[in-house]
Amino acid sequence: MAHYYDIDEIIVEEELVSAVFQKAANGVGILDPSAETNSVEQGSKVELPFWLAHELLLRQAATINIPACFNQKTRKEIQADAPCVDLRSRCPYFYELGCKVAPLVGDRTIGSLLLQAFVSRYKEVLSKAHTAASTPVPKVLTLLTKEETNLYESAQSSMTAFKKWRMGGPRFQRASVLGRKRKPID
Repeated sequence: MAHYYDIDEIIVEEELVSAVFQKAANGVGILDPSAETNSVEQGSKVELPFWLAHELLLRQAATINIPACFNQKTRKEIQADAPCVDLRSRCPYFYELGCKVAPLVGDRTIGSLLLQAFVSRYKEVLSKAHTAASTPVPKVLTLLTKEETNLYESAQSSMTAFKKWRMGGPRFQRASVLGRKRKPID
């Protein structure tokens, strides 16, 4: 855990992922809402927080399935028109979760999907941020993930600072040493 106190990192770790138990486990029946006993049988499919599924995977007690936000439907939508896809409703931390899940599930296409989505959406996010005039909450923000929202806000504050600088006072100030004459050397 690289960023132990980072709240966004904690929230990413709380995202639910589907896991299949490879071994029967006693005393964890609360994890499976369909379980009638206090145990989980081998082969049971359970929705778990990512941090727990990751730990179970490391102990070879469970395997992690590819999360629903990376399904074929989402992939096709991203390939067709990435800027219009509502990634926030699928997973607010789409990129962060994808980076964490990709090496664990063994799907090498998740990395290229994340790259393609980010590159094509990056241009749109910046152009919308630079052209939007101080509107309270533009519609585009409802489609963006947390990472993209941070990018949008940074770009908008950067543009505001640039406009303030451009419209501000004199650009060049005369240095005080330029007005003085040198003393003659005797």
